[in-house]
Amino acid sequence: MRFVTGKVMAGVLLLAAPLVYYAQGPGGAFGGSGRGGRGGGISVTPPPMADFNDHTGFVQIFDGATLNGWDGDPNVWKVENGAIVGHSPAEKPVGTTFIIWRGGEPADFDLKAEVKAEGSGANTGIQYRSKNEVPTFGRGGATGRAGGAPAGRGTLPDPRWQIAGYQADFDYVNRFSGQLMDSSNARFILTPRGTVVVSEEGQPAKTLAYLGNYSELAGYVKINDWNQYEVIARGNTLTHIVNGHVMSITIDNDTKLRALKGLIALQIEGNGGVTISYRNLWLKTLN
Repeated sequence: MRFVTGKVMAGVLLLAAPLVYYAQGPGGAFGGSGRGGRGGGISVTPPPMADFNDHTGFVQIFDGATLNGWDGDPNVWKVENGAIVGHSPAEKPVGTTFIIWRGGEPADFDLKAEVKAEGSGANTGIQYRSKNEVPTFGRGGATGRAGGAPAGRGTLPDPRWQIAGYQADFDYVNRFSGQLMDSSNARFILTPRGTVVVSEEGQPAKTLAYLGNYSELAGYVKINDWNQYEVIARGNTLTHIVNGHVMSITIDNDTKLRALKGLIALQIEGNGGVTISYRNLWLKTLN
């Protein structure tokens, strides 16, 4: 079978666009005698697109009205118009802080959420398989990009609401949206948008394949509007999907640095004058 818009890698079909593929018969690719000598290629279309709003098997982890089950700085996080909303005022930036879901530490799961970032410096992300500790590396962590909290973003907030680990990244200017960041160690930006990356113990990470052009994938992200974000964690394979498009796949074979379970949390980061909003958070745990 030959795939026009996908690649087969380690037994996984990686799709970068809506798929139309053709069976390759004895007569050659895309033609000839085809299957059973009937002539021509056989066009096959994919199954219908899954409905993001189908919550069969999922549990709602935010009730839309209260922060029951969530733990964050009450000066930062509120419920507004059915969403978890974090504000960082222009006159007093809050720095990098998180609101943590205290309902468990899932291992393999599907997580669906809608996210919106407002303000040119806004940055956020969905933490998962994470730990309740100050990040050892990353924006706003103990070391940051150049040490300490980023300039203009306030001091490092209360460690009770700090998180380190995997993050499904998202930002207003759409530089990072869809990538995987690991703030618990020096790997930091592990899987940029548009790539399939494998990480092995004691070796530099490697790109196995490309899911699509970095800039073209950015075009599927809505600026200053709601975006559908899905995180799929299966063993050591982590997939990020934004608005129905696969943005990154990480195969984390590093047994020393990877995480197989942990906390879920939501981040606010950026200069003052930014707002981060999340709604419709649904979780399906497999173990």
